[in-house]
Amino acid sequence: MKYKGIFGTDGIRGKANQFPMTANVAMRVGQAMGYLLTKSKKPKGVGNKEPQPMVLIGKDTRLSGYMIEQALSSGFNSMGVKVNLTGPLPTPGIGFLAQNMRADAGIVISASHNKFHDNGIKIFGKDGFKIPDEMEQEIERLISSDELDNYLSESEKIGRTRRIDDASGRYIVYAKNTFPWDQTLDGLRVVLDCANGAGYKVAPAIFEELGAEVILYGDEPNGFNINHKVGALHPDKACESVLKYRADVGITIDGDADRVIMIDEKGRVVNGDHILTIVALHLKEMNRLTNNTVVATEMSNIGFDRVMNQHGINVVRTGVGDKKVVQEMLKNNFVLGGEQSGHIICLEHSTTGDGCVAALNVLAAMKASGKTLSELNDLMEDMPQVLINTRVKLKTPLDQIEGYEKLIKNAQDQLGEFGRIFVRFSGTEPVVRVLVEGESRNTIGQLAEEIAGFLQKKLS
Repeated sequence: MKYKGIFGTDGIRGKANQFPMTANVAMRVGQAMGYLLTKSKKPKGVGNKEPQPMVLIGKDTRLSGYMIEQALSSGFNSMGVKVNLTGPLPTPGIGFLAQNMRADAGIVISASHNKFHDNGIKIFGKDGFKIPDEMEQEIERLISSDELDNYLSESEKIGRTRRIDDASGRYIVYAKNTFPWDQTLDGLRVVLDCANGAGYKVAPAIFEELGAEVILYGDEPNGFNINHKVGALHPDKACESVLKYRADVGITIDGDADRVIMIDEKGRVVNGDHILTIVALHLKEMNRLTNNTVVATEMSNIGFDRVMNQHGINVVRTGVGDKKVVQEMLKNNFVLGGEQSGHIICLEHSTTGDGCVAALNVLAAMKASGKTLSELNDLMEDMPQVLINTRVKLKTPLDQIEGYEKLIKNAQDQLGEFGRIFVRFSGTEPVVRVLVEGESRNTIGQLAEEIAGFLQKKLS
């Protein structure tokens, strides 16, 4: 079986127990990554004992996580790699612990915001950042070949797997340390929705230990209810609860807690673009916005560019995916970037999107400015925008679809200079995303429907 292309925009993802998210594939991924780690492990220079690589494996709360966790562990062990299992832990927690525990790699078993029947594998290097595309391609090459059996560990050097009990506590302390030492959340009422996912234990502890009164939802995972009508993709309940309990703020994270959508005290959604605006202006005020630049993606609203321009802040746009945002940030020494979907990367603190850390940055801005979240939310005015996600069977390159380029040109002509169209295939789902932005909501809605309908017919 060929495995080329199993890595998408955010690791490997698919329906659990179907290719590529099977126990067999997971074991081979563990073997391939284990071989690469063993090959690159250098002697420590103390004593004569050959060093044995160590990896961390964390997961969210999906039923299939148990299966994938054991398969990955077996693959690593067979290559002589030690494995530490953290249990349910946010994706950014594994990025942090990979560095903190001097692991050689960190693995997250999660399909992020997807429903329970999906799962995925994300791989972090020892530096806490997601591994480069070149390493993903080498893993694909190895598991597609017959080489791995030649690299199996000698019997006496097989790795061990153990569970570590304090991973959650370490992450909680780390996240709290990103909030100003001279501030607390005393007197703040927070509605917190944990999506029945990886943050269901750690997120409440973070905000409660800082002094907030927390009204909690989505903290009863059962293996099947992750992201089901709760969390960052479904903030309606949290919006209602903020108004019902007269809360100061609502915080909704997704299944692996690497993204956040917030709600102001008026019950209005504060998406990733607005969160990025609030944090950017706060960092600029504190003289901590390195190179006076923020990284956003092609999906971000043009209103974000406008408010940044008003405050003399540069915007660099990348392709979609927090990995691409991070790469741009590292390349040019930027400290802040993110996506409209709620992936907010604060490189001062974390190596990937972190829902809890991003929320704490917003709360820090509220404290420093003395303003409510609604006042900060109003700093950015959105250009009308419509996003339609259409399920498709094929992912034919867009420029090879007959009639597509003419359709887009005609649509762009209708929008004029103040509108834009952005179409892309999802890297994690069989979906094409159609984004249309412009001054007239009726026009952009009609154009988005027309483009999405055209692609659905052509790709079904």
